[in-house]
Amino acid sequence: MANNITNTGADKDAPLKEDIRLLGRLLGDVLREQEGEEVFAVVETIRQTAVRFRREADAQAGEDLAELLHKLTREQTITVVRAFSYFSHLANIAEDQHHIRRRRAHLLAGSKPQKGSVGFALAKLKGAGVGAGTVATFFNDALIVPVLTAHPTEVQRKSILDAEHEIARLLAERDLPLTPKERVANLHLLHARVATLWQTRMLRYSKLTVADEIDNALSYYRITFLRELPGLYDDIEDEIAAHYPGSTPAAGGAPYVQMGSWIGGDRDGNPNVNAGTVAHALVRQATTILDFYLDEVHALGAELSISTLLVEASDALLTLAEASPDHSPHRADEPYRRALIGIYARLAATARALGAANILRKEVGQAAPYLGAADFGADLAILAGSLRLNHGALLVKPRLATLMRAVDIFGFHLASLDMRQSSDVHERVLGELFANAAAEPHYAQLAEADKVALLLAELSQPRMLHSPHALYSDETNSELAILRAARDIRRRYGARAIRNYIISHTETVSDLLEVLLLQKETGMLRAGGLELMVIPLFETIPDLQRAAAIMDEWMALPLVASLVARQGMQQEVMLGYSDSNKDGGFLTSNWELYKSEIDLVGVFARAGVKLRLFHGRGGTVGRGGGPSYEAILAQPPGTVNGQIRLTEQGEIIASKFSNAEIGRRNLELLVAATLEASLTPHGDDGAAAPALARFEAVMAELSDRAYRAYRGLVYDTPGFTDYFFSATPIAEIAELNLGSRPASRKSTRRIEDLRAIPWGFSWGQCRLLLPGWFGFGSAVGGWIEDGGRRDEKIAALREMHAQWPFFATLLSNMDMVLAKTDLAIASRYADLVADALLRDRIFARIEAEHAATLRCLALITGAHERLAGNPLLARSIQNRFAYLDPLNHLQVELIERHRTLSRQGKADERVHRGIHLSINGVAAGLRNSG
Repeated sequence: MANNITNTGADKDAPLKEDIRLLGRLLGDVLREQEGEEVFAVVETIRQTAVRFRREADAQAGEDLAELLHKLTREQTITVVRAFSYFSHLANIAEDQHHIRRRRAHLLAGSKPQKGSVGFALAKLKGAGVGAGTVATFFNDALIVPVLTAHPTEVQRKSILDAEHEIARLLAERDLPLTPKERVANLHLLHARVATLWQTRMLRYSKLTVADEIDNALSYYRITFLRELPGLYDDIEDEIAAHYPGSTPAAGGAPYVQMGSWIGGDRDGNPNVNAGTVAHALVRQATTILDFYLDEVHALGAELSISTLLVEASDALLTLAEASPDHSPHRADEPYRRALIGIYARLAATARALGAANILRKEVGQAAPYLGAADFGADLAILAGSLRLNHGALLVKPRLATLMRAVDIFGFHLASLDMRQSSDVHERVLGELFANAAAEPHYAQLAEADKVALLLAELSQPRMLHSPHALYSDETNSELAILRAARDIRRRYGARAIRNYIISHTETVSDLLEVLLLQKETGMLRAGGLELMVIPLFETIPDLQRAAAIMDEWMALPLVASLVARQGMQQEVMLGYSDSNKDGGFLTSNWELYKSEIDLVGVFARAGVKLRLFHGRGGTVGRGGGPSYEAILAQPPGTVNGQIRLTEQGEIIASKFSNAEIGRRNLELLVAATLEASLTPHGDDGAAAPALARFEAVMAELSDRAYRAYRGLVYDTPGFTDYFFSATPIAEIAELNLGSRPASRKSTRRIEDLRAIPWGFSWGQCRLLLPGWFGFGSAVGGWIEDGGRRDEKIAALREMHAQWPFFATLLSNMDMVLAKTDLAIASRYADLVADALLRDRIFARIEAEHAATLRCLALITGAHERLAGNPLLARSIQNRFAYLDPLNHLQVELIERHRTLSRQGKADERVHRGIHLSINGVAAGLRNSG
């Protein structure tokens, strides 16, 4: 019997439970078939013991579990880890399918638009008096860009993605009315696909290259972005027409959602990115989008069999058909087909010119390549125009209109590739150029004012510092080669292919001017304007505090003012969530980001420049993550204004975009949130100005206290670094092949040098998720008890939670993290610390802060259970624990074995593999907090 997608009330999650049971049973059957009854029994015993350990806090169960795991052979350990890891993946598929099912149930029932949909946003705005013209202007001027980045902890293989995609399709098929025979066939196929999954290697065991990361990201375009993003545009036009009848949507207007990428251009701390990887990234991107266009044009040729014996065609269409290399008499009366054969030939020539090696279907004859995507779009527009003029309007929308939309969005470049490098590298490169040119022997030692003066003077001169006859270091040659590659790529693939240059560790105005000068040295800064927008990245707490002053000074420079004018009076600023969190803790990071944004809004308003913020949000809450919709709505007033870019990282890309319908929903959430945040009249949401001033004063006090608590633990506690490296899998993450980028910027064990992503990821693996909550309990508890007025302060915090979206979102995200935190599991990792005194001292502090945080959160929200306001997510997390907990226990056992062998000078590849698999499984189980 098919699942009932219109279930309501208490039974609405019954289909999810049914799907999880089904997939779990199939995995169990495969385990029996492939590994034997004995292994299956071992897996079940471990699961049941882990459940007992959790539910009953049974010390004996903990000892039994440790003994069970310790007795496993190396082969059994790998099998058990794989079993629990695959269940996490299968549970994710079932959950995604249930989200789709519930969304369809709402649509079938004719429910009001759900929060987070564009329909909901438009209804809200119309109710607030926002007119159709304002909405049209928003869509004409907006720029919303999810930017895919590589990830040191990303471990998903395309083969696994493909297998899971097929399982998701078969699971969705079971919601259809199937005959008994079809239902049995579906079950057999599901069983077979789970068996395929079991027999497919889950992970890569060779070192990941940048090319691997590029190909991994491109798989999500084929699954989701290429079709779902143009389709979303169509849906939005329909919603605008429904809410504002008679209005004219921005059909064929500026593409307000575009894609971005860092993969192949982000060389900050990654020695494997160079001019070759930049060029390779664009070849692979162009090949991906041109393959899509070729397939669509081929399909259109089959569909548009229209004969001029029956219906007329426009002169422009007939001219296009005459230019085609197809002269078959069989198609003499079929101008659309002949035109499309010509378009296909030009596209194939374009693909070869842009680096594609293999064209699947050979073209009929030779044709000149397109000079740019706009020319291809113009040819498609001729087809559409002719159809509309000659009774063929119905034939435009199914495929042609979507293809035209895709050309607007993706061009021939697919996604804009950002350049990123650290400011200290730019300083070294220019120091060498200045010294070799005898312009300044000690550039790095100059005072900031002298650096700025020198850089401005050099920018005003036509001469070059670089000489083709001089010898330079490898670093300087590499950096200049990358910028030259970017220059050539823009000329070859179009200006949108590369348009941003991000400067990590921006601390001064000279950091920005240095990149202007490097662009001048490579032919990218000419009298006609600047090719790449120079974008500062403010990451640490001090950086965020200096951001507004730096941008004020930057935009006051006459040279910069003229460049900004050529950029359409826009300037982007990137804010780093992960590094600021690692530097100052969760609460302080969020507060300093908020303050920095408000200060930047003021600076940009005074300068008359439009601010676009690029949010470097990690996937986890500790890295600035959490639900994107709520995060955008919680931005300070004036910081969105239709312009937003934000990073999507690693395992979060898989959770958001590996299913086409879920991916479309996540893209819609971004548009809806940006629309609401940009156009909702001030005062309709959030606190009034006097209350906001009070709230901000309280938040400043809480931030100071949280900062001291966090820094006191992480940076000021003797032995904390040793504790961290022992009680989390950071060392194992660093040595396994989890990404092309090293886990640390330098070859040290200093936390300051550790990259923020593996820092947060390690805390997730051991189930402490410390970066997502530590310091809150000390801050709130200390403030409430210090200086009297306890009841008044508690009332103030509750008022902040009720009226201030920023604070409410902060607490909501922390609540989610705490729901996934488990001190009992974390204590097993703490046992890996050999120094018992150090272990007990630090873990006791963490326990005390955790308890204080729970108390303070309950005091403010009134909820003593985690995720009381989101019961679906609460149930989802609870359902996972029975399968997630054993993975953590197994990971501890494997780490212990690995470290013992390492001390003996030995290594065991199977133990390595087991740790790697467990990391993947835990990340999949935690999803957005791993």
